[in-house]
Amino acid sequence: METERPPLPPFTTVDAAVQKVRLAEDAWNSRDPERVSLGYTLDSQWRNRTDFIRGREEITTFLIRKWNRELDYRLIKELWSFRDNRIAVRFAYEWHDDSGNWSRSFSNENWEFDERGLMRRRIASINDLPISEGDRLYHWPIGRRPDDHPSLSDLGL
Repeated sequence: METERPPLPPFTTVDAAVQKVRLAEDAWNSRDPERVSLGYTLDSQWRNRTDFIRGREEITTFLIRKWNRELDYRLIKELWSFRDNRIAVRFAYEWHDDSGNWSRSFSNENWEFDERGLMRRRIASINDLPISEGDRLYHWPIGRRPDDHPSLSDLGL
């Protein structure tokens, strides 16, 4: 039996849903594919852009490939809505390729959790916007976003 990943559904308060979103953001900002994959069920199903991914092994492989291409990745997630075992978020992340071309990627994401708090479904629709290095808004050191850093809404995103 796998470990639970609190907070557990059903999500009945804003605080619980916000906490779940922040925990996911923190994991993704670690850029550790193994750590991120542990938040998902063994048979988790993803749609990420045009990729259809199933299970932790494919998640890990996908994330390794992603972070080898998307350098200096920094992400902010924000709760949009929640009910029962589902959470909707929006997010934006900044990154650059190996030629130094910066982008900001925007997405809406739908999550569905099992009773242990593991995500069993993730549906993400992502768009990329080329930006100049001077247009970057995320300047914290690689890793967890500082608690006092502005949110997406605060940044006007």
